[in-house]
Amino acid sequence: MDFSTITDGLLIGAMPAADDYALLYGLGVRLVLNMRFTRFLPPGIKTPPCRVLWLRTIDSPFSPIPIKKLAQGVSAALEVLDSGGKVYTHCAYGRHRSVAMGSAILIAQGYSAFDAMNLIKSQRAAADPDMFYIKSRILKFDQHWHKTGH
Repeated sequence: MDFSTITDGLLIGAMPAADDYALLYGLGVRLVLNMRFTRFLPPGIKTPPCRVLWLRTIDSPFSPIPIKKLAQGVSAALEVLDSGGKVYTHCAYGRHRSVAMGSAILIAQGYSAFDAMNLIKSQRAAADPDMFYIKSRILKFDQHWHKTGH
């Protein structure tokens, strides 16, 4: 399974296979944030052992990740993290959309946008928060979060 541990409570990676959900649950993951547009769950699993929140987004500069989707994921993530659970955020390959969501979660936990992106890059070689259309959404979320607090 292709994932990286970013903090004690946050993991970022690629789309898990059906068997990977048991592994994630065993690691303490209680929420999976799925940032993929086309697939909610992989073939072979109907009822995952943890909650899955599907935040359908497209990895394209022509369709930016909605701040509302990032905020929705952050809200769910903070609830799980506050109760001692872990969060796994993924997209297809764990490079862009999942990294944007992970950065948003870290921002909500008090990291600056740049510290969040740097931490993720240091823990996950595949992460590319510097892709212009991903970085712009992370920075936009940072502004939104500090203005609204949610």
